[in-house]
Amino acid sequence: MSQPKIFKLPDVGEGLTEAEIVKWHVQPGDTVEINQTIVEIETAKAIVELPCPFEGVVTELLVTEGETVDVGKPIISVDADGEGGVATPVSEPPAQAAAIKEEGVPRVEEPGMVSPEEPPKRQPVLVGYGVKEGTTKRRPRKETNGTPPPAPPAPAPPAAPAPRQAPPPGPQPVDNGLPLAKPPVRKMAKDLGVDLATVTGSGPQGSITRDDVLAAQSATQAPQVPAQAGPREERMPVKGVRKATAAAMSGSAFTAPHVTEFLQVDVTQTMDTVKRLRELPEFADVKVSPLLLVARALLTAVARNPEVNSTWVDGPSGAEIVVKRYVNLGIAAATDRGLIVPKVKEAQDLDLPGLARAINALTEKARAGKASPADLSDGTITITNVGVFGVDTGTPILTPGEAAILAFGQIRDMPWVHEGELAIRKVTTLSLSFDHRIVDGELGSRVLRDVGDMLEDPIRMLAWT
Repeated sequence: MSQPKIFKLPDVGEGLTEAEIVKWHVQPGDTVEINQTIVEIETAKAIVELPCPFEGVVTELLVTEGETVDVGKPIISVDADGEGGVATPVSEPPAQAAAIKEEGVPRVEEPGMVSPEEPPKRQPVLVGYGVKEGTTKRRPRKETNGTPPPAPPAPAPPAAPAPRQAPPPGPQPVDNGLPLAKPPVRKMAKDLGVDLATVTGSGPQGSITRDDVLAAQSATQAPQVPAQAGPREERMPVKGVRKATAAAMSGSAFTAPHVTEFLQVDVTQTMDTVKRLRELPEFADVKVSPLLLVARALLTAVARNPEVNSTWVDGPSGAEIVVKRYVNLGIAAATDRGLIVPKVKEAQDLDLPGLARAINALTEKARAGKASPADLSDGTITITNVGVFGVDTGTPILTPGEAAILAFGQIRDMPWVHEGELAIRKVTTLSLSFDHRIVDGELGSRVLRDVGDMLEDPIRMLAWT
C-alpha cells in the first residue's frame, strides 16, 4: 500500500493559530473527492468548512471532535491510490501482521503484538448486562491448616419488649379514635381544614387548643422551598468566539480611552417611515426594521464627519490616525456561539434596499454559524442593537481598531413634549462610545446629534446625502 497523504490544519485567514474540530463529515473507509467538505472547524472568527485537497480513501482521523488543534497539525490521512486501510506513521515500518476485521474496518497489528482475546459474551437477561457464558465458578472458602472454617455464631435471642408505661395520672381521652379537643376547637379545625390527627396538643392531658390548630394551619401554608436540581455550579470552557471576544474586549477596554454619550430621541416618524417602506415593492422580499434607518443615519453622519471613521495606529515613526474613506459597517449579532459582528463591506455605496438586503443576509449567515473570517474582519464602525433584548441603553465597548460604536435601545411609548403639548410618542435612547484619542467631545456630540436628528425626521437623510 502506498504512503497515505496527510492533510494538516491550514490557516484559514487573519493569522489564526488554532481551531476546534466541530464535526467530521467523513469517516475511515469513506471515499473522498478533491474539494469535498470533510470537516467543520471553529476558529476565533467563525465556523469554517474545510475542503479535502486529495482524492482517495480516508484511512484515519487524526483528531477527534471537540479537540482544539494548532495550525499545521495533521488532522486526517487519505490513501490517494484508493486502497484504504489504516495510516502508518512515516517513521515506523509498515505493519506485517494480518488485519483483523473489526466492525468492517481492517486493523493492522505491529510485529510482536498479541491480539487480545475476544471478551466473553453475556447471556441476555431482563435487567443489567447479564452473566458471562460458561460455568460460573464460586470463590473457594478460606481454610486454615486444612481445617474447615468455624461455623457462624448462633443468632442472639430477641430482646424482650420494653414494659408498657402506665398512663399519667388524671383524666385520659376517651379511646374512641378521636384526638382530645373541645367541640369549639374541633369546629375551628374543620373550618380551617386542619386534620386534628396530625396536631400535637399542648393543653392539659395533651388536649389540642386553638393555638395548636392555628400553628398547624400556618405550617401547612408555609411555602415549600423546592430542592435544587442538578449541580450547584457549572464550568464552561472559554474557547472559540467567546475566547476571542474576551481577549478583544479586554484589550480594547484597557487600550483605548472610552467616552460614552447618551441621547433620547423621538422616533415616531422613523416608525411611520418603516411602515411605509414595508409597503413598497423595492422592499417586498426583504425585512425592514428600525435598524435599517439607524444604519443609514449613521452612514450619513460618517459622510459628514469622516474623522469618526478612523483608527489609531502606533507605528515605528510614531502614532498616526488613519481616516478611512470607506465604511465597513459592523452589525452586532447574538448567536449560540456568542456575540459576533459581521461587516457590511463598502456600505457607503449601497442604496437603502441594498443596505437592507446586506444586513439581513449577513445577520442570518452569522446566526447560522456560516459567517466566514472575511465577513467578520476589517470593520470601521459598528452598531449594536441592544433594544431587541428589551434594554433601553448601555455603554458599548469599542471593537478593536475602530473609533466609535453606536448602541440603539428599545423603542417605547413615553410622554413627550411634541409641538408644545404633552403627547405619547415613540422614544428610544442612543449611546455613542468613542476613542477619546481620536474623537473629542465636540466631534462625538456632533455625530450623535446628527444621527438623532435624522431619526426624528428621516427626510433629513435625503437633505444631507
